[in-house]
Amino acid sequence: MNQGPSPTVAVLFARSDSVYKGLSGVDVYDQDRDARTYDGPWPVVAHPPCRAWGRLRHMANPRPDERNLARLAVALVREFGGVLEHPQASTLWPAQGLPEPGCRDQFGGFTLPITQFSWGHRATKSTRLYIVGCEPADVPVMPLVLGDAPAVCGTSGRRADGTRKTDRPEICKAEREHTPYALAVWLVQLARACHFCDADGRSERGRFAGQETRTFHRSRARTSAESAYPGTHHLPQI
Repeated sequence: MNQGPSPTVAVLFARSDSVYKGLSGVDVYDQDRDARTYDGPWPVVAHPPCRAWGRLRHMANPRPDERNLARLAVALVREFGGVLEHPQASTLWPAQGLPEPGCRDQFGGFTLPITQFSWGHRATKSTRLYIVGCEPADVPVMPLVLGDAPAVCGTSGRRADGTRKTDRPEICKAEREHTPYALAVWLVQLARACHFCDADGRSERGRFAGQETRTFHRSRARTSAESAYPGTHHLPQI
């Protein structure tokens, strides 16, 4: 846990060298702490593994239990409030009934599309955020950067069969997986705005999506530390 003020936000599925560890009032769950053990009470910023859900999932080799980590992240956001981050083309949305942009779900959740280029990423890196616990008007001010990104991510710069479709340079894997520091700060601010809780720290609207759902998905994920963070060196650097 970050030393300093008492935490008000939990970051789930972070790398051991996560930039979030340098932020004040943030409780970071990396490989050693295991995000599956998180039991509240703070709102969360969740970055579950995405390779099993993304545009090139047919070329990925996820562990059999890896998809359930994203399902667990959805349940935690719905219970405690906060934000889940995944690629723009993530199939987690239809699979979990997450709302399309402009719609709300029964938990009060909504989807906000962003491009990480606006927070300093060299590539556009189109992203979806699933947010529960605040109103759209409560979302912190977002930066606006016009023009094209100077580089592309592997997924956006390639066709479904893996061949390239652009002349712009493709960023390296490490840079592709890095979340800009400014975006990390903004996501924590956003999670802090997601504060509807009862006396136990659980959200009133998300309570019925809580412990039973979390227990179900944990039971579908193997219990080894390796399984909790499948292919740790491949996870986003957040």
